[in-house]
Amino acid sequence: MHQPVVFIDGDQGTTGLQIHARLNGRSDLRLLTLPAAERKDPQRRAEAINSADVAILCLPDEAAREAAATIVNPNVRVIDASSAHRTTPGWVYGLPELNDEQAQRIAQAKRVSNPGCYPTGAIALLQPLVQAGLVPTDYPLTINAVSGYSGGGRAAVERHEAAGVQAAHSLLVYGLNLDHKHVPEIQQHAGLAQRPVFVPSYGSYRQGIVLTIALQERLLPAGVTAERLQACLEQHYHGARHVQVAALEQGGSTTQLDPQALNDSNDLRLALFANQGQVLLTAVFDNLGKGASGAAVQNLDLMLATLS
Repeated sequence: MHQPVVFIDGDQGTTGLQIHARLNGRSDLRLLTLPAAERKDPQRRAEAINSADVAILCLPDEAAREAAATIVNPNVRVIDASSAHRTTPGWVYGLPELNDEQAQRIAQAKRVSNPGCYPTGAIALLQPLVQAGLVPTDYPLTINAVSGYSGGGRAAVERHEAAGVQAAHSLLVYGLNLDHKHVPEIQQHAGLAQRPVFVPSYGSYRQGIVLTIALQERLLPAGVTAERLQACLEQHYHGARHVQVAALEQGGSTTQLDPQALNDSNDLRLALFANQGQVLLTAVFDNLGKGASGAAVQNLDLMLATLS
């Protein structure tokens, strides 16, 4: 029986290391790795990619485009963990829970673009509601999100964790030009007609995301309530292995959200909070799990299941 070969291009970065750790020791596949001296050799990397059954690109955007362009073997399948191809025609968006058909699309695809960390939470909340007509496509959305500093990549991790170095900040808000690269991805895959305002930030903890989107019932279609929004999400994610929908909160029994609650898992927890005509959509997940490496492995497993 053929043992599928998986090559991680960029396995020394934050996401690549996490994927490698999740796959290391598995007997159903073979991890192809390059010696340290060859990792930056374009020819050796191209050879490795073209010899793999599945190549996972954990590279900066431009390098990911260049790596994808080196593929000449028609049998090579690709998961791109960068943001280079998330809105590119011909690439399948790697969020299996997006709709009833998406997992099968991923399983059959030659090219899969892994979702961004923040977009995973935003799209998971918005797409079912927009698709059902409960949230208008032109609703004036503002998305706020806080991630652990590992979301900034290896350089950010080193800044915070180097011996003798104090935390660079307790909270850093960025993306103030309102043109973050995740915005087109969120708009396209959530089905929005207008760009949402996206306000990301990094906290002084290593990993984990809490993302929130506020809605006003008076701006929603007539008859849309928190209960209908809740029911829509529950129905959409019924039976989903990695997405939890908490009970609707209207009495204040939950007063805070911990962004680190699902760290080291591939789970995503959605929860709605409602009071006096206002609704808060929330998502908690690990930016290195469901927001990156965990999602890549989930997509890889779907693709491996179709290899003979």
